[in-house]
Amino acid sequence: MPILLLDGSLEVNVFFEESDSEFEDNVCVSIAENCPDEEKVFRGDETVLYITAEQACQLARALNIAAQASMTCDAL
Repeated sequence: MPILLLDGSLEVNVFFEESDSEFEDNVCVSIAENCPDEEKVFRGDETVLYITAEQACQLARALNIAAQASMTCDAL
């Protein structure tokens, strides 16, 4: 399930890479950019980062905490 950011120019996909299941860092975070070079955040068209399940959980918790804080602020 892609997550589109920055008006759709940044596509983030997160998935378990089954073919790398023997490795500890088998959760893939793939970031693809579809915009002019001068607007790119990353150097390449696609950046792939492999993280561990524990790191994925830590990232999910941090995102949830930030989202909760943002929703709380919006309600004020």
